[in-house]
Amino acid sequence: MSTIDPSRLLQMRSTILNQNQALQRAAGRGAAGGLDGGVDGAGGTPDFGAAISNALQQVNAQQSKASELSEAYERGDTHDIVSVMIERQKASLGFETTLQVRNKLLSAYRDIMNMPV
Repeated sequence: MSTIDPSRLLQMRSTILNQNQALQRAAGRGAAGGLDGGVDGAGGTPDFGAAISNALQQVNAQQSKASELSEAYERGDTHDIVSVMIERQKASLGFETTLQVRNKLLSAYRDIMNMPV
């Protein structure tokens, strides 16, 4: 068996970190101008809780916008039924997506809890 060379390990680690940073920049999450919804400001590490919270806030805002437009149409303030229906469909799609993400998370949680230790 051969011995582990620490300098080689550090070189491999550095290469992996550089490739990871390049991939994040390509995905639009680099330090220069990335997405701030799911990235922790201190170290630039992904924050799952912040990403989920941001997504839920966006879905809530879309539902509020759809409700306001529906109420405005019912009051007769606007006659643009097309924009009302589009906003309602966007809100519905956001809710369905949120529901499916929740179902997948619950399924993953159950799978993890049922794993033998």
